[in-house]
Amino acid sequence: MGKAKLSTPLIFQSKLLCFSLLYFFTTLFLALYTSLSPSKCLFRSSPFDPILTPLFTYPPSYGEHKYAIPTHRSSCSSPVYFSDYWLAFKEIQDLCQNSLEFSQRLRYMKGKSDRFGGNFSTQKRISYFQHSSDSVEIPCGFFKKFPVSNSDQIAMERCRGVVVVSAIFNDHDKIRQPKSLGYKTLDLVCFFLFVDDITLTRLDSHQIISRKSHKYNVGVWRVIKVSSKHLYENPAMNGVIPKFLLHRLFPNSKFSIWIDAKLQLMVDPLLLIHALVVSNNVDMAISKHPFFVHTMEEAMATARWRKWWDVDGLRLQMETYCDNGLLPWTPNKLPYPSDVPDSALIIRKHGLSSNLFSCLLFNELEAFNPRDQLAFAYVRDCMSPKLKLNMFEVEVFEQVALEYRHNLRKDDGASSSRTSAPKRIKRVGHDLFFNGSCCSSCQEYLLEMWGESHH
Repeated sequence: MGKAKLSTPLIFQSKLLCFSLLYFFTTLFLALYTSLSPSKCLFRSSPFDPILTPLFTYPPSYGEHKYAIPTHRSSCSSPVYFSDYWLAFKEIQDLCQNSLEFSQRLRYMKGKSDRFGGNFSTQKRISYFQHSSDSVEIPCGFFKKFPVSNSDQIAMERCRGVVVVSAIFNDHDKIRQPKSLGYKTLDLVCFFLFVDDITLTRLDSHQIISRKSHKYNVGVWRVIKVSSKHLYENPAMNGVIPKFLLHRLFPNSKFSIWIDAKLQLMVDPLLLIHALVVSNNVDMAISKHPFFVHTMEEAMATARWRKWWDVDGLRLQMETYCDNGLLPWTPNKLPYPSDVPDSALIIRKHGLSSNLFSCLLFNELEAFNPRDQLAFAYVRDCMSPKLKLNMFEVEVFEQVALEYRHNLRKDDGASSSRTSAPKRIKRVGHDLFFNGSCCSSCQEYLLEMWGESHH
């Protein structure tokens, strides 16, 4: 009698059942992997070993992660390509140590004035737009001492590689730690946060810092107290100083990232600089505005939504720019894809063109108001040498930063830009101020923007 033939179990005799079981277990594995993965993405790994320990532990009362603004962008697909971490680290390190690109420097005007920026006339400001001689001194703030301690100033001057800077004035935002830092990043990158006395008092009340200390650190951030009573009455204008005069506050840094305090950086700063500035061989990278292309669109929105209280000042600013060369955006302005940025995140290489642009823009902000989007295209288009600019898509902005709402305040019915408004100047009304014949200097601009020009 021969051996009994072993039969295949019934459960494996159905091909359909086998495929169903394979599909079930594969789906179960992927679901578990996705739920347990920090990135919530399939097989998406970091190109480096990030710092996993918390950079700082906040008290529960502070609520640093409250009021995040949701985005519909998928965190698993990136609209920008990031190089290998070690490649970016080494290349930026070499540029900071050996590059001749940073050897050409501007000369800055010195002197004393009642105003930090010197308060120059329109024609005087325009005279510095065409920079053809290294012997010419450029007005670039600091006609009054920037009121920080000597120890803080020394620390700022010692930052020789990359600096990431933010500012909180009038307790308008919360301190948030960057995410996804590579474990060697802090060897090359400094983090500085400028605050005023109001913000410092609030941080002390939450026991995040102690007013008795002579040096303040919160996670990666070195907190710098600015005696803002010696600068501008408007807190927003005080924030413009570290935002656009970074190259003067940190004279030995080679690259910088400005990040509004309403944002949390979600990508290592070295990867960000390498992807958006170094790889594109540009002086500056900044996001396009999500809605507007023309400067006048932003000016109208500034009036309509009361982002600035002085309608006459806004009208004068736009008329001045129209008289002196501001044009609406057209394809003739390419490779600049827009006239309006979202300036909450600015990545810069501290070269001559970038530094000149920052100085000229700051002078316009002091002359009119701290709404930097209104002066952006005017300065960019009129200056020489030209600025090599990467205006990246909004999707990139949403990939690299998480946005939060500003602090909610009991007296939040008036914005910081309005609290210091002189009573004798009328405030913006409900109607737009660009109508009828009130803005004759910008008539051609408006007609071309609306496609009604006959030229």
